[in-house]
Formats: sequence, structure tokens, C-alpha cells
Amino acid sequence: MPEDGEGRERARPVATALWAVHSGKRSDSTMQTTAHSAVSTGAFAMVADRRYTNRVIIRARTVVTMDGVSIENGAVAVSRNRIDDSPSRSSPSRAARLCRAAPAGSVVDVGKFDELKKRNAGEIVDLGEQALLPGLINAHCHLDYTCLRGKIPPQRTFADWIRAINAEKARLLPKDYLSSINEGFAEAKRFGTTTVANLTAFPDLIPQIHAPIRTWWFPELIDVRAPKYANEIADLAIESLKPAQNWGLAPHALFTASKNLYECCEEIARVENVLLTTHLAESREEMEMFRDSSGPLYEFLKGIGRPMDDCGNKTPLELFVDLIGRGGSPNRPQAIEVNRLYLPWIVAHLNELAESDFELLENAKVQFHVVHCPRSHGYFKHRQFPFQRLHSLGFNICLGTDSLASNENLSLFAEMRAFQRSQPGISPDEILKMATVNPAMALHREKMIGRIRPGFCADLIAIPSGQGPNLFEEIVGFEGQLDRVMVNGKM
Repeated sequence: MPEDGEGRERARPVATALWAVHSGKRSDSTMQTTAHSAVSTGAFAMVADRRYTNRVIIRARTVVTMDGVSIENGAVAVSRNRIDDSPSRSSPSRAARLCRAAPAGSVVDVGKFDELKKRNAGEIVDLGEQALLPGLINAHCHLDYTCLRGKIPPQRTFADWIRAINAEKARLLPKDYLSSINEGFAEAKRFGTTTVANLTAFPDLIPQIHAPIRTWWFPELIDVRAPKYANEIADLAIESLKPAQNWGLAPHALFTASKNLYECCEEIARVENVLLTTHLAESREEMEMFRDSSGPLYEFLKGIGRPMDDCGNKTPLELFVDLIGRGGSPNRPQAIEVNRLYLPWIVAHLNELAESDFELLENAKVQFHVVHCPRSHGYFKHRQFPFQRLHSLGFNICLGTDSLASNENLSLFAEMRAFQRSQPGISPDEILKMATVNPAMALHREKMIGRIRPGFCADLIAIPSGQGPNLFEEIVGFEGQLDRVMVNGKM
């Protein structure tokens, strides 16, 4: 790392709690000799919201783009206008011009601070000794249950936990869920999450919610007591989703959603070109239920009247693959860094797999995305998540927090640390990808979020950066909440 002044110009750092804002029209000497404007952490919002400001340049000790080597004394130019759509070989640099193709709040340019400010006019925000990262992406959570934090101690069985959460939910009113969801959004943002895949059991509340971060809404659909009404259940959910910009459907799990409901969701996904998500192979009891027709979950569901004729022959994964294999892929499968196509399914958990399941996955012609929730996994004391085997098969694996009915907070940094403890052989930069690049692919937005790159959304976060030998280890090890979170170019 070069010393200050060696081959680079470096703006004077500010105190951790302050922003330094400069006018892009000042000379370099003026910038170095004039005292910094000490303002509150709201300065980012102030600069981004000034109607006359087309562009803001954000300087940091390090810019972590997720596109190779991080940029020391780096900067990111963010525009309230649009990025250029002219030929990539034209001059000046395409990244340095405004354009008509990309939405407002986009990244315009990324590079060394001293070079970037020559290409871009505008306000300069100096973050000082901070690392600037793409916003984190939570690939699986249930904000409905933010209010259940600490309410349910670990239970003896998974079926007991279902009984416990149902008892807690019976005490809640719609206004409680509305407050819980809004509190969850605020907490997620404070922990650096700028995009979330949120499963909700109450899609009718969506029109009343103004999400402060980028959100994919997935109504959680259950027809365990009324499988003949699968179509009506899905249609009612879709009606509530009209205000949502990004949405999909979430048949809850094989043990609570019927074959009819899964097929109905796949048909809707095919027509509407949306994503699907579900819980699969989460617990040993789920495996016992479907493969062996036994266990606490089997007895619980049999006791409430669920038809059990799909139990006793196949593993949960085998049943799921049979379901999603009917009639081909539901919508635009993608080839994502592997030779097999990805279906638009985001599968949460996948903890309990038999040896025959791995053989099935190895021979399958298509794949789905997988979400692991390390701390919720630990709460339930599930067996070791088979990361290495799934990764070796080419699966795109993401991180999520699950709900606060089985977790303590909505920090993806804490999930990364928990994953690192359980998988010490995985490099910290690969772990960070599981909360940025990988979930962006799962949401089919790999050209929009998850990296800092010209044309991408300006979803940015900043954390303190020291001079340690391993930047990514420092990032994964970060604890606490963030003052600096930008979503779509705005605080």
C-alpha cells in the first residue's frame, strides 16, 4: 500500500462521525488548506437530495467493487441522472458521461479518487478511513416476526417450535404485524442491508408499507387445511401485490403447501415472469416425515388433518424435484457461471440431504439457488450445512437472516461471521459474495445490484477500515450498525 502522497492525491480524512463535503469547483490547494465542513451523518442525504446537484463523488480509503482488486484511495461518482448508452469505445470514457439508459441513482464512474474527480464535476463527500461496499442483500427473511425477537426459546423439536410460534402469532393483530415489518426494515438498513427478499404471511399489508430498501415481496402461501383452494389462495395474494415493484410467490414448504399450490405458483411464475421461493429439507423431522412416515412433524401434521399420502417413499428433495420438473422450467432459466441452467427457484435451508439426494443433484440438468441462514441454523441445532458439496456441484449459495423468531437481529455481517465459524476454510471474500454478488444472481439482478460498477444501482454502505493485512477479513469481522447507507443514490 503506498504511503500518503506517493502516486496519489488523498483528501484529508474526517472523524468517524462526520462527513466532509467539498465543492467540486474548488482548486486542489484550496481543498487541502480550507477547513473541512463538519456536518452530521445526514450530509450524504443532504448532498444527494440537492435538486441542483447532478452528481456526487464519494471518496473512501478503499472501494470494494466486488469486481476484482479493491481500489485504494478510491471514489465512486453517483448521478441523479442517467448513464451513457453510446458505444463503449467512444471517447471520452463511457463511465464518465451521463446517459439515457440507466435509472436515476446509478453509479456513473468508479476509480482512483484523483483520477475520477478530473472526469467528474460535482460535490465531493469524503468518508475518511472507511471502506465503501455494495449494499448487502438478504436473500431470506420474515420481517413479519421482528416483534418475536427473544419470545421463543429453542424447543425440543421443530414441531414444538411450530406450535410455539403459532401461539405467539395468535396474540398479534394486523397493526402489530405492520409495526413489526416497518421495524424490521429500519433494523435491516441500519445493519447495511439495501435489498431484501422478504416472505410475508400478510400480503394485504403491503399497500400500507413504504419500504426504505429495495424489496422483493414473497407472499407465504399455505393450504395445509384447504388444498382444494390453492388457486384462490394464490390469486388473493397476487391482488395484494399490485403496489409492489418486485414480487414473487412462496409456497411455504412441502409439508404445508399442496402439490396443487406448487403447480399453481409455477404456472403464475411462467405467465408473470416472477421468482419463486420455498423452504426445503430444513430439519431432520422433515426428512423423517417424508422418507419414513414417522417423527414429531409427521404426527403433528397428521393430527391437524393433513393428507399424508405423499409420505413414506421419497426425501423432501426428491419430491421437490419431481414437482418443479413437471412441464419444464417455469420462466427464463439462466446460465450463471456454470454449465447448467438455473430455474427461478430460491430454496431456503437445504440442510437435510441423503446421499441419494446428492446423486440426484449431480445428475440434474437444472439447478436452483440456495439460501443458508447460519444463526437460525444454529438456533435449531440442525446438522452441518453441506456447503462444500453443494458448492462443488455449482450451486449459487446465498446468506439470509431468517426471522427473529429464531435469530437475535437482522445483521448480515453477523451471518457472515457465523458462517465463517462453521466453515473456516472459506475465504472472507467468498463469504462477502454470499451477501452481495450471489443473492443478486438469485434475484435475477446480477447486472443491477451486488457490485459497484458503472450502470449499477447506487446501493452503497461504508464501514471503518483500518490498515490490517486482510481487508475482507476486516469486513466480515465488522460489528455494529452503520450510519452511512445509500439506496438508489439516496439515504
